[in-house]
Amino acid sequence: MTRLKTLLAAGLFSVTAFASSIAAAADTIWIDVRSAEEFNSGHLPGALNIVHTEIGGKIAAVTQDKNAEIQLYCRSGRRSGLAEAELKKLGFTNVHNAGGYEALKAAQDASAVNKETKK
Repeated sequence: MTRLKTLLAAGLFSVTAFASSIAAAADTIWIDVRSAEEFNSGHLPGALNIVHTEIGGKIAAVTQDKNAEIQLYCRSGRRSGLAEAELKKLGFTNVHNAGGYEALKAAQDASAVNKETKK
């Protein structure tokens, strides 16, 4: 609960993101490194929003586990690549640039359609 309060106080987590992350029940940390405006216009369920230029200063509020799986994304993959490099410089070992939001959303939507088709 303390971690949640820290994230809420830092503006890194919303009630919607919290509910989505519980539903997802995944160990992977998804971070959208776009601006708050871009994030608010649409993001992956359960994703946190930390602007790429602030990732180094705010990651400790999310995790201090240097081996935690962290997936980063932005609009095209450029900013998430910069954030990935910064986290690796800080010693995080399991950080990945997942690319652009639209491609990830399309893949997620296709996966949902495939699950519905199989029912």
